[in-house]
Amino acid sequence: MINQTIDPFFRRLFIVVVIVLALIMLNLMMPVIVPFVFAFVLAYLFNPLVKRLSRYVKRWIAIIVVYGTITLGMALLLWWLVPTLWYQLQAAWDYLPKILKWYNQEVREWVVNNTRMSLPQMESKGFSETLVEYIQAHYRFSDASTWMSQILASSMNFINSAGLIVLVPILTFYFLFNWDKRLLSWKMAIPTAYSKKVIEITRECDRALMEFVKGQLLVMVLLGIIYAVQLQLIGLELGLIIGMGAGIASFVPYLGFGLGFIASIVAGLFQFGLDWFHLSLIVGAFLVGQAAEGYVLQPLLLGDKIGLSPLWVIFAVLAGASLLGFVGMLIALPVSAVINVLFRHLYAYYRTTDFYKGRKQLDLFEKK
Repeated sequence: MINQTIDPFFRRLFIVVVIVLALIMLNLMMPVIVPFVFAFVLAYLFNPLVKRLSRYVKRWIAIIVVYGTITLGMALLLWWLVPTLWYQLQAAWDYLPKILKWYNQEVREWVVNNTRMSLPQMESKGFSETLVEYIQAHYRFSDASTWMSQILASSMNFINSAGLIVLVPILTFYFLFNWDKRLLSWKMAIPTAYSKKVIEITRECDRALMEFVKGQLLVMVLLGIIYAVQLQLIGLELGLIIGMGAGIASFVPYLGFGLGFIASIVAGLFQFGLDWFHLSLIVGAFLVGQAAEGYVLQPLLLGDKIGLSPLWVIFAVLAGASLLGFVGMLIALPVSAVINVLFRHLYAYYRTTDFYKGRKQLDLFEKK
């Protein structure tokens, strides 16, 4: 009796200890695990292209072709984009005197004349002095050895980051090279009684994710073009960089619209002042972009791939942000797409149960 009473307790205690130790080890190994997770995601996204090319050439050649094509495309994009972005970043930096002038002559005077507050006047020299004071306060170097140690620590962090950047493509290559064998081993590990259903659900999740990714990428590109072209036609000097940034940020619903709208209004105020005509054009440009995203791009390119209403989309993004911050916002919709597939199958199973059909309650009623 004593053994039967004690054994379950120690068994549960052992399980709890193992789980806690596993979580601690997982937390300690996160810097090592993250590159593998990132490489696996990239391999999952690139696998359809590699699979199509591997019909005509060997798989390792197909992987190299995909790598080369992506690298060449990024190089051409940067070759076209970097000079323009550099010019617009310089223009953004040149806005600093305009910002200070606008603050001193309009904002400060309006606050002083209409309220009891007194705002200080700001100059470019003040910004420089503030920056120097911040560096002196937070980066005090007592001697040359401390300075060198700081440089070495920063260098090591840079080397580690660069090493991870080099490691991810290598890991992605190995994931892609053995993708089919790995999937087969996972299939063989599924219990035979549940194999058919698990594979069916997995394929539906895979289909939903891939269609979502392809559609979302097209939405991002087209939306960035719509915003950038409109802002450039309006004459906003930072229109290209703001439009492209809004398109990229649209991966998170409503984030691209919000950030792009605020940035455009601020840049418009600095460039045009309180010119209601140009500011109205900027507002109209983002309304057109939002309408194109909501009524044209997403219905045509995404459609019902996720199967979530706008309310659930907003809830998923906010829940992801609350749980995991910015990363949670990024993965909120893909995870919601998978959860939606799982919920559909769970609901279909629930409707086949005796509890849903009320058979047991009906039998009890007939016996009475």
